[in-house]
Amino acid sequence: MWKILKRTDGDRVVLNISGRLAAEELVALQQAMSSETARQKIELDLGDLKLVDQQVVNFLACCEASGTRIRNCPLYIREWITRERVGQNP
Repeated sequence: MWKILKRTDGDRVVLNISGRLAAEELVALQQAMSSETARQKIELDLGDLKLVDQQVVNFLACCEASGTRIRNCPLYIREWITRERVGQNP
């Protein structure tokens, strides 16, 4: 189970993601992000995210590589994203 809380922070929209996020929920997250992208820059706040799977980590790595800022990322997720990015650029 997961949820998104949206708030504005100046000229940015911050999406606070909490709970457990798996690959099957990525479409809903992408839709939430794309509905805001046309108007403002997006940041993802992962401080309340508890559990993710490999596809979510790949998605987060791609988001970050394309310029989306990730705030409050739990250490294990940050390390996993870093390993994925290093693995994609040998």
